[in-house]
Amino acid sequence: MIVGIEGKVIKKEPTFLHVKLSNGLTYEVRVSLFTSAKVVDDLVSLFVTQIIREDHHWLYGFYDMDEKNIFDTVVKLNGIGPSTALAICSTLTPSDFALALSSQDVNVFKRVPGIGPKSAKRILVELSDFSLESLQSGSENSTHLDAILALESLGFKKERVRKILSTCTSNSTPDLIKEALKKLT
Repeated sequence: MIVGIEGKVIKKEPTFLHVKLSNGLTYEVRVSLFTSAKVVDDLVSLFVTQIIREDHHWLYGFYDMDEKNIFDTVVKLNGIGPSTALAICSTLTPSDFALALSSQDVNVFKRVPGIGPKSAKRILVELSDFSLESLQSGSENSTHLDAILALESLGFKKERVRKILSTCTSNSTPDLIKEALKKLT
């Protein structure tokens, strides 16, 4: 899994970069408009999310970790693909995103290309407890977030899942899910 990339920018477009590594390989990295605007030098270092599908392998690069955390969180939602998640990161700064969620502002999300009223409402409901601070505080919280999303996809209610996970002691996502499933059934 690729989690970062550092190299020389040999081609720059508003939504992607071609980054040549020191070993000679060149990668296309899709970026948000905010990240693209921050790339001003020939040398770049980006946080990366790699998405692998049957017929494509994509790299999505982000200048700061908050933007990457938002992308990683949103792309896991049902009905939100990488292109829409990148559109969210291109339209909303991390602080605007967090503010829109905390104020439950549907209109902010409807401004994002590819998001209609239903998707905007679903984002607000599914990410009602989202905060950048919780994602920054370490892998334990991302482990819990992954477990919450996995258990919700199995049909369990968010409140019940959170209550059960608070009593679990496992450290890895698979172990946490197994432990929670035993307590939920």
